[in-house]
Amino acid sequence: MRPYVLLVASVAALGGLLFGYDTGVISGAILFISKDFSLTTRLQEFTISVVLIGCIAGSAVAGTIADAIGRRLTLLAAGVIFLIGALASAFTPDETILLVGRFVVGIGIGFSSVVAPLYISEVAPAKVRGALVSLYQFAITVGILGAYFIDYVFAGRGDWRWMLGFALVPSLILIGGMIFMPESPRYLFRRGHDSRARDELNRIAENPQDSIHEESSIRESLKVKSSGFAAFKVPAVGLALFIGVSLALLQQVTGINTVIYYGPQIFQMAGISSNTASILAQTLVGTVNVLLTLVAIFFVDRVGRKPLLYIGLAGMFLALTTLGIAFAQPHLSGSLGTIALVSMMVYVGCFAFSLGPIVWLLISEIFPLPARGLGMSISTLANWVGNFLVSQFFLTMINKLGRPLTFWVYAALCVVTILFIRAMVPETKRELLEEIRVQAA
Repeated sequence: MRPYVLLVASVAALGGLLFGYDTGVISGAILFISKDFSLTTRLQEFTISVVLIGCIAGSAVAGTIADAIGRRLTLLAAGVIFLIGALASAFTPDETILLVGRFVVGIGIGFSSVVAPLYISEVAPAKVRGALVSLYQFAITVGILGAYFIDYVFAGRGDWRWMLGFALVPSLILIGGMIFMPESPRYLFRRGHDSRARDELNRIAENPQDSIHEESSIRESLKVKSSGFAAFKVPAVGLALFIGVSLALLQQVTGINTVIYYGPQIFQMAGISSNTASILAQTLVGTVNVLLTLVAIFFVDRVGRKPLLYIGLAGMFLALTTLGIAFAQPHLSGSLGTIALVSMMVYVGCFAFSLGPIVWLLISEIFPLPARGLGMSISTLANWVGNFLVSQFFLTMINKLGRPLTFWVYAALCVVTILFIRAMVPETKRELLEEIRVQAA
């Protein structure tokens, strides 16, 4: 891999770092925000999930904006939006302004969640595309772990403003980095800037033959004039959209963000009583999340996308089933905290090398160039809708269904996801973006 390609992908992945930080930090901050503003359960849920409304809004328009002004400028705009949202959240005088600040942060996350993996996939050579796009998920996990660490540092004083405001640092780094990054060569070809596009392809490709082959495949894909929503009338493109939307939803409804947003509260349900101890337990889970994402980076281009998905989902199913059984056994109350911690570490670890990075990778791969921006935008929009619904109603599910049944529902959805992947999802390992085709197995 050329150092230049790794640098470009790493800077773009900073959008994932902010994504992870701003979604993860609220799990610790909400413990203190709810006390300072005397929040009810419903207001706690909304304070956590309002960022997701911003994500929905941001992701809904990000693909169109990226097609209009380019991938690089859209990521730069995401950094500015993150910066504004972090300032508003940190200096809020009341709950209303806090909700506005978190909504703005959500717009930035929506932008980066569409455009960062899209941009990385378009600048990455086919042989290492899986690893480079997985850097985005790795950055998300680092951001989440960083958020847990910051939460732990400030938990003793209950200073949630510092927790939320620390996002200023990666925001400024993303803004500064993207100023110097190139535009995607595929976007440049699409806009008719052939000379610049060819220069970028030559800087990315391992040899001139690869560059020529890739340019040829890009030009072939651009012969299809259908773009925008009209492109999805083509059966293969419509099927790609169905797969992308379904994968994005399934990534969420298998329950990952119950752990990300409500981890400390789940640990408190399991008997870990203090705020600081529950945040520390969450930090251990976040560490596993980071380390196991490296498995995807090292193996996704060797083993393939689907084998990692099968292994990860099987592990998630076992962990969620165990967690539900543990909550159903009153005599385990003394050891419930340990069982919950181990189960959540296994669950998050399995997600980290499977559904976490590979869903973002697949939805950046399966769409043809004329429909790629919009296809990713719609798929990511579905992801955030699923994220919102899971986070908004998790505590309600706990209250209505009970703890064991709630986790068993998520376990059952892991099985549904395995069956869907087996039937519908193509293996895209080492194929050029423009040569990937989707069809039901």
